[in-house]
Amino acid sequence: MLKRVAVVLLVSYGAWHYWHTRPVSHAPGITAAADPQQFDIENGTPYVFRDYRLTPLARFRVEARVLGAEHYHLGRESDLSNVDLALGWGPMSDTAVIRQLHISQGNRFYYYSWENDPPIAPQAIITHSANMHMIPADAGIERRLEAVRAGNIVALEGQLVAIEASDGWRWRSSLTRSDTGNGACEVVWVSDVQLH
Repeated sequence: MLKRVAVVLLVSYGAWHYWHTRPVSHAPGITAAADPQQFDIENGTPYVFRDYRLTPLARFRVEARVLGAEHYHLGRESDLSNVDLALGWGPMSDTAVIRQLHISQGNRFYYYSWENDPPIAPQAIITHSANMHMIPADAGIERRLEAVRAGNIVALEGQLVAIEASDGWRWRSSLTRSDTGNGACEVVWVSDVQLH
């Protein structure tokens, strides 16, 4: 009897988990056309957040399609950011393009690959998508970020930041969408997030 109950509970949990994390589907076509908006902040005033010193580098706003959402609970970065969102805009928000790519996330990076020929120029993939580390400004925003899943269209507002700890640890946002590799991710202090 206990074994049967355990199986029912596991199956129920699996169904619930799938239902709440399954990708949102869209017909082919661009679902988030605009490029991110960024306005540099000169001599931003540092502030303390969760015992870290954050310095605002730029005001930042993006409406994008979620290519992937990865949750983290280990590592120093998790003190501030439990969710990374891989986001795409312009051609990288088009289902016809996305379904020709293999997209994954891990170790705070976003990866993509393709078979045969890329669906769009590789440079367009680089400049129209990014992995972003989300730092929620409060518990309400944290709950909304935790609920984001692949395929959602999200509108985010906040700041790109540089972070320092008292022991010398640092984490700094990229300020361009054209870079790749280590240090190319945006570190976003999120003051507002909306799902569409």
